[in-house]
Amino acid sequence: MRLRPRPRLFHGARGVWLFFALVHAGFLLRLLPFIIGGGVLSDIRLYREWAYRALADGVWQGVDVEWVYPVGAIVPMVLSAALGSFLYQLTWFVLFALCNAVGVAVLVRRGTSATRTAAVWWLVATALLGPVAVGRVDGLTAPLVLAALLIVAARPFVASLVLSAATWIKVWPAAVVLAALVVVRSGRARILAAGAALTAGIAVVVAVSGDIRNLTGFLTAQGARGMQLEAPLSTPGVWQAISGTAGAYFFEDQEINTMEVRGALSGVVGDLMNPLLALTVLLVAGFLALALHRGAPAGPLLAAGSLALVSTLVVFNKVGSPQFMLWITAVIAAGPVLDRAAAWRYPAVAMLITAGLTTLVYPVLYDALRYELDPAVAVLLTLRNVLVVSIFVWSLVRLGRLTRSAARPATSLTGA
Repeated sequence: MRLRPRPRLFHGARGVWLFFALVHAGFLLRLLPFIIGGGVLSDIRLYREWAYRALADGVWQGVDVEWVYPVGAIVPMVLSAALGSFLYQLTWFVLFALCNAVGVAVLVRRGTSATRTAAVWWLVATALLGPVAVGRVDGLTAPLVLAALLIVAARPFVASLVLSAATWIKVWPAAVVLAALVVVRSGRARILAAGAALTAGIAVVVAVSGDIRNLTGFLTAQGARGMQLEAPLSTPGVWQAISGTAGAYFFEDQEINTMEVRGALSGVVGDLMNPLLALTVLLVAGFLALALHRGAPAGPLLAAGSLALVSTLVVFNKVGSPQFMLWITAVIAAGPVLDRAAAWRYPAVAMLITAGLTTLVYPVLYDALRYELDPAVAVLLTLRNVLVVSIFVWSLVRLGRLTRSAARPATSLTGA
C-alpha cells in the first residue's frame, strides 16, 4: 500500500495564502496598540480628519475645497470610517488587506511556480515597507496596479477601470496607463473608453456637488514646495548640508509636514524637476512605441516600459516620500510574470534591499538624519537612492535589449 505524500506547508497556492496570513498577522500585531487605544498610524491621522470633515461637517476634499490628492482618495478614507472613529485604524487595515489579497489572488490564479514566487516576493517587499505600506493610501493603489498589469491582456477595459480608479486616488498609476496605451494595440480603444467614462463620471459628481475647479487642484497643490530630503536628486544637497558647505541646510516645512533641502543649488534642481520629468516621460513613451514598431514582444515591453515610466516619476520628483517605493515594487512584482523571470533578477533583488533601506531611514532612523544630520543615516539614504536610480537605468537597458533582440513583426497584447 502506497502512502500519499504529505502536502508541504508552504507548497503551492495554499502556501502563498498561508504566508499572506502570516505577513498580515504581523501587520496587525504592530497596529494592535493603535487599534486598542483608538489611535492611528502615520498619515492615517490626516485621512481620518478628512473623512470626518466630510461626514460630520459636509466639507468634501477635492469637491468643496482644493486638495493635495485626487478626489477619489476620499473614498477609501470615508469607507474606513464605517466602524467609527475609534476603530478607524482597524478598518483601514482591513481595506489594505483586501486590496493586497486582490493583487495576490491575480498572481496565484495563474497557477505557475513563477507567479507564486512573484506573490511571495510581493509579500516580502510589502512587509519590508511595512509602516508606509499600511500607513499610506499608496498601500491601497499598489496591489490594484499589480493586478491590472496582469489582466490587461485579457481584460483591457476592466484593467483600465482599475488603473483609472487608482489614478484618481493617487496619480502615479497614470504612468502604467500610458504604457498600456502604447503597447496594447488591440485594447487601446477600450482602455481609453474606460478611463474617459470613469473620469467623466467623477467630473460630473464634482461639478454637481461642489466646484469643478477643485477637480484638478492636486496638480498645483504642491508646486511651490522645495526638494524633499529623501528625493533621489536631493542626495548631493543632503551631503552639502551635512558637511556644512555651499550654504545648504535642512528646513522643516511644518505646513506640509516635510523636511526639505534648501540653499546651494536646491532651488535650481527643484525648478528643473517638473520639466525633466515631463521630458523623460515623453522620451520613454516614444522609445516604447519605437520598440513595439520594431517587433519587441508586447508582454515584456509592457513590464519594462511601466517600470521605466513609474521610476521616472520617482527619480525626477522633488518629493521623495518613502511610500513611492511601493510604486516601483508593484511593477517589479508583475515583471517576471509578463517577461522572463530570470531577466528580472536584478530589479527584484535591488528592490528588496531598497525596501529594507527605506524603512531603516524612515521611520526608524529619520530623526537622527533630519535633526542630528547623522552621516551614517545619510549613507543608508544615499545607497537607497543609488539603487532606485539603478532600477530606472536597468529598465531603460531592458527596453533597449528587447528592441535589439526583436526579429519579427510586433506581437501585441490582445483583449479577449
